[in-house]
Amino acid sequence: MSRYWSAVVHGLTPYVPGEQPKLDKLVKLNTNEHPYGPSPKALEAIRAATDDSLRLYPDPNADALKAALAKRHGLQPEQIFVGNGSDEVLAHAFMALLRHERPLWFPDITYSFYPVYCGLYDIAHRMIPLADDYSIRVEDYLPQGGDLPGAIIFPNPNAPTGRALALTDVERIVAANPDAAVLVDEAYVDFGGDSAIPLVDRYPNLLVVHTFSKSRSLAGLRVGFAAGHASLIEGLERVKNSFNSYPLDRLAIAGAVASVEDEAFFLESCRKVVATREVLVAKMAALGFDVLPSAANFIFARHPQRDGAELAAELRKRAIIVRHFKAARIDQFLRITVGTDEQCEALLDALRTILRG
Repeated sequence: MSRYWSAVVHGLTPYVPGEQPKLDKLVKLNTNEHPYGPSPKALEAIRAATDDSLRLYPDPNADALKAALAKRHGLQPEQIFVGNGSDEVLAHAFMALLRHERPLWFPDITYSFYPVYCGLYDIAHRMIPLADDYSIRVEDYLPQGGDLPGAIIFPNPNAPTGRALALTDVERIVAANPDAAVLVDEAYVDFGGDSAIPLVDRYPNLLVVHTFSKSRSLAGLRVGFAAGHASLIEGLERVKNSFNSYPLDRLAIAGAVASVEDEAFFLESCRKVVATREVLVAKMAALGFDVLPSAANFIFARHPQRDGAELAAELRKRAIIVRHFKAARIDQFLRITVGTDEQCEALLDALRTILRG
């Protein structure tokens, strides 16, 4: 460790992203990337933006993107915040909206960046255990007497489990906590969940965060956004403009706008992933795997007779990469991205061979 580090850095346990291995003929099913490319209109817009205007700073407010997102979701532009991927949007939300005297509440099995942000921003937090079936229990997030959260965050669908709450259950949590900001992280909602964005006009404490990295197949562009009451968005803007006034470059803005406007391509690409997921779930179950219900572009599965780490290692020997977590309660599960039909068949063929061995 460096003697020049600050005390904050010494105390951090950084987030570990999914591996990006450089292997030939790799079947990469570990980071929930979309198996199909982005909208051709998005690619065309990005190419068109690579001109002499790159010498100029981008629009610091990304007004064109905010307008496109507001139009699609039936909101006003002042209800939209955009950032460099949803991770940056979340980081600003942790500072602007989730840091209070009372602890932040979130599930014990969830997106592992949440406790990292808590460490970075010195946020007291409480991790609330999932139910035995790995679902979020709504009752656990309803105030009991004087036991109140400072704020609440959870993904819907949850990650890495893939399980989704019904919109009525999300609304119960938001409505029961009017004095606490509730952030719903909807990175995977377009693959089968119900978005809470339609609720933001009714609940001033609700912030909904989305990413372009999953359902819009633009992980390499780094675009995310939040939708909420204008007062919440103003808080995010104050943090953003104290950190980096230009989070989205010209190419990102152009590509993201074109992606939002190509609704037909978006819906069809999501439909293809969902169809492949349902086939994969059925075939994994036929191999003896326990597969949690998924509304995401991945599945969470374990085999009752085979160790999860060993399965991941055996798949890797065959150039198939899945995500294995060592955390308590889920160390026997594999998180498997829904790839193309061909990639999923390669996975299944490999598992058949491994299970016979």
